[in-house]
Amino acid sequence: MAATLKTRDPVLVAGGGIGGIAAALALARRGFAVKVLEQAAQLGEIGAGIQLGPNAFAAFDALGIGEIARGRAVYTDEMVMHDALDEALVGRIPTGEAFRARFGNPYAVIHRADVHRSLLDGAQATDRVQLLTSTAVQRVEQDDAGVTVFDTQGNRHRGAFLIGADGVKSAVRRQFVGDEARVSGHVVYRAVVDRRDFPADLQWNAASIWVGPDCHLVHYPLRGGEQYNVVVTFHSRQVEQWSVREGSREEVQGYFEGICARARQLIELPKDWKRWATADREPIAQWTFGRVALLGDAAHATLQYLAQGACMAMEDAVTLGEALRAHDDDVPAALARYQRSRVARTARVVLSAREMGRIFHAKGVERLVRNELWKGRTPERFYDAMEWLYGWTAERCLAE
Repeated sequence: MAATLKTRDPVLVAGGGIGGIAAALALARRGFAVKVLEQAAQLGEIGAGIQLGPNAFAAFDALGIGEIARGRAVYTDEMVMHDALDEALVGRIPTGEAFRARFGNPYAVIHRADVHRSLLDGAQATDRVQLLTSTAVQRVEQDDAGVTVFDTQGNRHRGAFLIGADGVKSAVRRQFVGDEARVSGHVVYRAVVDRRDFPADLQWNAASIWVGPDCHLVHYPLRGGEQYNVVVTFHSRQVEQWSVREGSREEVQGYFEGICARARQLIELPKDWKRWATADREPIAQWTFGRVALLGDAAHATLQYLAQGACMAMEDAVTLGEALRAHDDDVPAALARYQRSRVARTARVVLSAREMGRIFHAKGVERLVRNELWKGRTPERFYDAMEWLYGWTAERCLAE
């Protein structure tokens, strides 16, 4: 079966973001020809910095781009949380030698575009991946031999099977699941600031968060420390729809009253903001529909509070490749194993991220409880709590 599939129709991947390109790379490494259908006119990633747990590096290595990605990352000394009202230290997690020894990989921060570029470099190096831009999926038909994707321009694309990695507003998910994204009401502003413009007293080599009532602020270095990522999040006072657009300096400043002066510096810095009204999805038990499977945000869009969106998409891609290997490229069996291996883990991430958002944004007595939660906790206890998330490896990614 493997030989006929690999020499006939390509595998189709809807979406050319991090999840889609990771899937294309995983499939190409299995010997499949792949055609990626991306709705945007150009391939690339909007956004700024993202954080990479050890599980992300395990995925990079399994996809054969570990060295490339490592060369573009900034390795932090710690994760640190302060109370944004009084500057009190809430928690500190060292991410140096002991962390690496525990999880086998580092913790790092990186520009989102550098993750995408690393995956794209790997995919293009295989010579098995065709990339089509300005190609938006409209609907899918399938039969016993394969799938046909119709794009919005009326073109047909024939493939052996389809991976729907087309994001939060997935057209593939809309056809096969039909549910709506869950708009959180939390708005995220992101920007990148040059080092020369960033406050000297906040130039820490750390993934840093200031947690406040119904809001928080994040900063960390990017690109060798030449830039800093700045992210601020608040609970919107208006009804939101999932969207990405240019932000307003005045809006940001109106949501951070009472924040200590040191943290407040962050919202004064950026000249240009991008504004995300965030959404996630209710976890679902079925991602595969015949010869169609969901991946990344299309399967399990999550809020940003665990910094795991890109990590989960890359884990998905690795697991898909491993399932195909384990089942000798028997597509129905492999897709079923892929789904079985990913549903519970990604649902735990989605639900845990929601709860972490609540903890970050605690106010009143809940804020006091949060600040007591991690007081005096040793690094080893933090590492124990993170084992389920950061201990993922490609070797153990398949469900029995």
